[in-house]
Amino acid sequence: MMVAGIGSRKGVSVEDVLAAIETALEAHGLAMTALSSLATAMLKKDEQAIAAAGRTLNLPVIVVDEAALKAASTKALSNSSLSQDLAGTPSVSEASALAVAGEGARLLGPRIVLGPVTCAIAISGDAA
Repeated sequence: MMVAGIGSRKGVSVEDVLAAIETALEAHGLAMTALSSLATAMLKKDEQAIAAAGRTLNLPVIVVDEAALKAASTKALSNSSLSQDLAGTPSVSEASALAVAGEGARLLGPRIVLGPVTCAIAISGDAA
């Protein structure tokens, strides 16, 4: 399983989200078809561009609850004080990707930041 975790500022466009996902995948030599799902934090559950990106890619968008986000954040590679203050995790994109990819998951690298969107790619422990 390969998961793209998404973090963003409020009111981003679907084009911003899709560009961040594509950039993160390209950084690891991967294509969009490699993804199993998108993930984000509960505080982003109403962000329309993230939901629209899921529809565009025909992938589920899994919203991670606060407890799972915090548990997964121990393996985050990046550290944003804003993310820490708002979501209780050093990186919404990294923690949400890790949480959805499951136990033993690992990040392929630190999140990428593309304008107002961050994206991190995690793979499940059985794929690692």
